Amino acid sequence: MSIARNLTLLAWIKFAQNLLFWQATWFLFLQDSLSAAEAVLLYAIYDIGTTVFEVPSGYMSDRIGRRETLLASAFAGIAAMVCFVTGDSFATFALAQVLLGASIAFASGTDSSLLYETLAAEGRESEVEAQELRLWRFTFVALMVSAVTGGLMARAVPVLPFILSGAAFVVMLILASRLRDSPHDLGEADAVGFGAAIAAAFRNPVLLWLFALGVVMYGFSHVPFVFGQPFILAALAQVGLSGEAPLVSGLVVGVMMAVSVAASFAAPRIRDRIGLARILLLAFALQIVLCAVLALNQSLLAITILFLRMVPDSLSRPFILATTQPLLSDGMRATYLSIQSFAGRIVFAFSLWIASRNVSTVGEMPLQDLTLVLATYALVGSGIWITLWFLVRRLPLDAPRQTQIPNQPDIDP
Repeated sequence: MSIARNLTLLAWIKFAQNLLFWQATWFLFLQDSLSAAEAVLLYAIYDIGTTVFEVPSGYMSDRIGRRETLLASAFAGIAAMVCFVTGDSFATFALAQVLLGASIAFASGTDSSLLYETLAAEGRESEVEAQELRLWRFTFVALMVSAVTGGLMARAVPVLPFILSGAAFVVMLILASRLRDSPHDLGEADAVGFGAAIAAAFRNPVLLWLFALGVVMYGFSHVPFVFGQPFILAALAQVGLSGEAPLVSGLVVGVMMAVSVAASFAAPRIRDRIGLARILLLAFALQIVLCAVLALNQSLLAITILFLRMVPDSLSRPFILATTQPLLSDGMRATYLSIQSFAGRIVFAFSLWIASRNVSTVGEMPLQDLTLVLATYALVGSGIWITLWFLVRRLPLDAPRQTQIPNQPDIDP
C-alpha cells in the first residue's frame, strides 16, 4: 500500500474520532447525577488525566510508531464510553474522563506528525497548510453531525450518545489498523540526546511564541464548551424551556461546527491578506470577546454568540501546526506537540479547579456564578493578548517559511 493512502485514512480517522454524540449534552448528563461543581471538576479531571499520558504518548509516537499510538487512542476511547454507559458514580465517571483524556493524548500530535511526514515522504511538504485545513474540515463536519443527532438522542435516551460514540471509536480502530507508518529519522535526536533536542526547540523564539499562544488558546476554546451548556440551560429556564436544553444545545453545537467549516474556507484568504501574526491574534481576540459577551448578556439571544465558538480555532490551529511542523525534526515532533498540549491542558485544568471553588456545590449553576467565571476569563485573557501582541512585533513570524532547526543544543535564540 502506498504511504499516500495515509492522507485518506487520516481524514476518515479524524471524522470517526470526532463523532462525539455526547458533546452537546455531557454537562447536562453528569449534572443529573452529580452537582454543578462536580461536573466542572470532572472536566478538570479529564484534562489532568490527559496530562498523565500527554508527553509519554508523544514519546511513544516518536519512538514506537504513529500507527500504534493511534490504535492506543481508539482502544482508550472505547473503554471510556463503556465507563460512561455503565457508570452511576463520581468515581466511575472520573475513570471515564481519565480514559477519554488518554484517548485524546494518544492522538494529540501523532495525527499531525503522521500527516506531515507522509507529505514529506511524497515530496509534498508545501501542501501542509492545505492538508491541515482539510483534516480540520473533516473534524468539524463530524462534530456538527454528531452534535445535532446527539442532542436529539439525549432528549429521548440520555445515555445513547455515549453508546454511539463508542461505536465510532471502533470504526477509528479499524481505520487506524490500515495505516502505514511514515519513515522518520531518529538519528539527530539520538545524536545530541533527546532532552537536549527538545530544549533546543524551546530556544527558538518563533516556536516559543507559537507554543504560548497554543497553550492559552486551548483553554479559551474550551471555556464555552464547559460553561456553554449550563449557560443554555439557565437562559432557557428564564422562559420556561429548560426541558429543551439537550435539544437546543445539540442544535447550537451543530450550527457552531457549520460556521467553523465555513470559516476554514475563508481562513487562507484572510491569512494572505493580513498576515500570520495578525490572523492568530485576531483568533485569540475573538475567544476573549466571546467570553465577555456571555458574561454580560444571559438572554436567549446571547446563545447565538456560541455559534462562533470554534471560528477562532479554524483561523489559528491549522496555521500554528503548519508553521511549527517544519521547524521540528522527526525524532521529537510528536513529543514537542504533546508537551504543548500538556501545558495547555494543565493550565486550563488549574483554571477550572479555581472556577469550581467559586460556583454552586449543590444543583444547577446559577447565572451569577456563570457571569463571574466568564468575566474573569475575559479579563485575564485581555492581559495575555496584550503581552502576546507586544512580543510578536519583534518576531519574523510573517517571514518566508523557515528551515527546520537542527537538533543542536547550542542553537542561538
